[in-house]
Amino acid sequence: MFDFDLVPGPVVNEILNDDRSGVMALVRQTYLQHEAGESVNPDSHFLRFPEKPDARIIALPAFLGADVQLAGIKWISSFPANTRKSVPRASAVLILNDYETGYPIACLEAAQISAARTAASAAVAAQALRPDGYEGTCLAVVGAGVIARTVCRYLQEAGCRPASYLVHDVDETSGQALVDHLRGALGESADFTDDLGTALKADTVIFATTAGRPYVHTHFKPEQVVLNLSLRDLAPEVILTASNIFDDVEHCMKAETSPHLAEQAAGGRDFVTGTLAGVLTGAVSLPPGRPVIFSPFGLGILDLAVGAFVHRRARRAGTTVAVPDFFAETRRW
Repeated sequence: MFDFDLVPGPVVNEILNDDRSGVMALVRQTYLQHEAGESVNPDSHFLRFPEKPDARIIALPAFLGADVQLAGIKWISSFPANTRKSVPRASAVLILNDYETGYPIACLEAAQISAARTAASAAVAAQALRPDGYEGTCLAVVGAGVIARTVCRYLQEAGCRPASYLVHDVDETSGQALVDHLRGALGESADFTDDLGTALKADTVIFATTAGRPYVHTHFKPEQVVLNLSLRDLAPEVILTASNIFDDVEHCMKAETSPHLAEQAAGGRDFVTGTLAGVLTGAVSLPPGRPVIFSPFGLGILDLAVGAFVHRRARRAGTTVAVPDFFAETRRW
């Protein structure tokens, strides 16, 4: 009852890399559980800093019932200036709480959990939103950081393999690093382009940037699929002329995301097509002749599901770090 574990980053990384298909199946299942009302996913809370307007730390509390029966919270920082020091932008921890007693049972290094659940979400959406597959298509990645690299790995695992990749980043060094990774580690055909307009013409476009406000005003063409992972790249008019799929509609209409700005501009939500879970179950169909934009706010229940998966495997393998006597008092009297 009073066991408490630490799960360090290298252990987390090894478990995630060993079973990407399992992580994708878990994310898909969690979306369906959320749609069925088997979770509690309150608003995320943002800690911002007046002297660092581009930085933030976000708290994502959640509860997942069904076969998980855990509560928890991810505490994740996003400090874009880190990249200028060759340090990853994001760092995170995840706390898991036992549902019966409320006691925390583990603390996991969670930057890789966050990246994996984001990438798995993108891969599940990529499969569902282009059911005819990716053969012969071009896929563009806008933004070439850790998230983009992880997404590309999960896309390959999911069988979403385009004929070619285009990579665009305002920092050519980062962009070329992703190109080299796609070619060398993944065996994909990839090139860098310094022209955003060229990237936006690809059959599939993935945004994984640190943009704080919209800069893309180009309307997408019918049948293009856009994975709007970074949420703030697209101007409202771009959102309003597409079919829009969300992980959770209410969550996405906050914090000045592109869909939130579109809602304000339109004065309503008529542009909402449905949720990814709805597409997965067949309850939501995509209107023909329009581009499709998937905007996932990033649900804490996904971190919880993947974190619980990692913790179970680490315990089974004996790779957790047990902290004896973590709780000072274990009896009321």
